[in-house]
Amino acid sequence: MGKSAPKKETTAPQFASDDESARGRLLGAATRLFCKDGINATGIDAIINEAGTAKTTLYKLFGSKTNLVHAVLESEGKQWREWFIGAMEAGGGDAHTKLARIFPALKSWFGEDRFYGCPFINAVAEHDKDQKQFRNIAMRHKKVVLGHIEKLASEMGAAEPQMLAHQLGLLIDGAIVAAMVSRDPGVADAAGLAAGSLLQPVSAKKTKRAAAKLVAV
Repeated sequence: MGKSAPKKETTAPQFASDDESARGRLLGAATRLFCKDGINATGIDAIINEAGTAKTTLYKLFGSKTNLVHAVLESEGKQWREWFIGAMEAGGGDAHTKLARIFPALKSWFGEDRFYGCPFINAVAEHDKDQKQFRNIAMRHKKVVLGHIEKLASEMGAAEPQMLAHQLGLLIDGAIVAAMVSRDPGVADAAGLAAGSLLQPVSAKKTKRAAAKLVAV
């Protein structure tokens, strides 16, 4: 009895480690294949071959291909949001400066070899448009992204921060799709010019208001 407890303590963590390792390989393989070849075109066999795991392991950890897709989208979304928001915030500066970093950051992403577009846009586009499962995940992702842009728009002094955030969001989505189709990172420059036409008047008004306050003082 005295020897059995330590044996369980050393074995259980090993199993957990194996599961985590397999989960990571499956998520990585599924992410690469879903993004490059599409969700519907990627079968379970292709995923387990890429990951080097057994089919039973996939079903043990995720239960189904649909659950694996959900896990991939959640994981990819989290990583992308951290990168995107980090790119805006890097280097500090005022809200206008941070918003102006959006499209240069996207251009860098568009130029990567593994750029295959937005996994959320692709997932919704591939499936029945009446299905809510992928749409709901996509909308949660978009809410976080637009929420941060809206916060910066408010700090910038926009009269309608939510509207400005949605306008920039449309330019972001459009640039992602255009870059995926054309394979031209330069589409981000065109979108950036359009964004500038939205941001500049807001910045100019804020400057005028600040100058007016100084005159009043």
